[in-house]
Amino acid sequence: MTKIDLPNKTILVTGAAGFIGSNLVWRLLETQSPVKIVGIDNLNDYYDVSLKHWRLEQTGKKAAEHPASDWVFLRGDIADRDTIDSIFAQYHPDIVVNLAAQAGVRYSIVNPDAYIQSNLIGFYNILEACRRNPVEHLVYASSSSVYGSNQKVPYSTDDRVDNPVSLYAATKKSNELMAHAYAKLYSIPSTGLRFFTVYGPAGRPDMAYFGFTDKLRNGETIQIFNYGNCERDFTYIDDIVEGVVRVMQGAPEKKTGKDGLPIPPYAVYNIGNQNPENLLDFVDILQQELVFAGVLPADYDFEAHKKLVPMQPGDVPVTYADTTPLERDFGFRPATPLRQGLRSFAQWYREFYLP
Repeated sequence: MTKIDLPNKTILVTGAAGFIGSNLVWRLLETQSPVKIVGIDNLNDYYDVSLKHWRLEQTGKKAAEHPASDWVFLRGDIADRDTIDSIFAQYHPDIVVNLAAQAGVRYSIVNPDAYIQSNLIGFYNILEACRRNPVEHLVYASSSSVYGSNQKVPYSTDDRVDNPVSLYAATKKSNELMAHAYAKLYSIPSTGLRFFTVYGPAGRPDMAYFGFTDKLRNGETIQIFNYGNCERDFTYIDDIVEGVVRVMQGAPEKKTGKDGLPIPPYAVYNIGNQNPENLLDFVDILQQELVFAGVLPADYDFEAHKKLVPMQPGDVPVTYADTTPLERDFGFRPATPLRQGLRSFAQWYREFYLP
């Protein structure tokens, strides 16, 4: 592994107004100054754009607190080749963290075009730019969705992942394959990170914990899929970001094989909490924390607003991360308890929506 010191580097973060992207930028400003961060995001309306603008406002405030660092934001789409090429030509990033993607399993069923544009064409543009403008490390977001309906748990990065059950999962597996090919052909050190159900304050409104909160507040009924017989490895945003920052600092080493050709400097890691939670238990904890934070009244009739329904197409019954390689190589494993994470979310939600 090649050690990389982040201070004084130029780091390109795609999806910088997104949930993980914004939190990553905040952490880099707080812990790695002086650093130059170039962020790009297309600010699409997949979910409430005001939330993305709020995150960018927070980034601006944090950047002002760290004047030794530079923060540049560009509104643009990674699927536009000229945009990416101009960023690389102007800023010459040392490290690229690709978090821009069209997310969501169910949305990929109704709007597949968005996934091809962002997740395939966009990622291809990033790879091509890294080929023509060599970088020290390309880190990119994959997903636990690549494991599909894998029956073996916990999910290991050594498992076969050839049976995606959604287009979203297929695009993320494609990213891993494309990165491997470019690592092999052009010695681009690249690391893919399979994120497991990321949650926390200012998260994505299409995620269950956020969507459930909105519906309960509006007096609507929440649907619990597979009749509650699902388990998810919920991973708190701070743990995800800690994992990303650590991985950024350790690039796969460039080596030459016996044939004289480069061995791909390529790695993939799971970042998950290693503690799958049953959906019914998750909903119960969420309800308690929403009452505790004052988002919902203490006498709220939760039972009247819950409905158990069949599994949705593209969903899987369980996600469960084996993070042994992450612990081995970077000395880190996520460990934030679900209640603690949901409490932070509920408190943020109240401050953001119910000031």
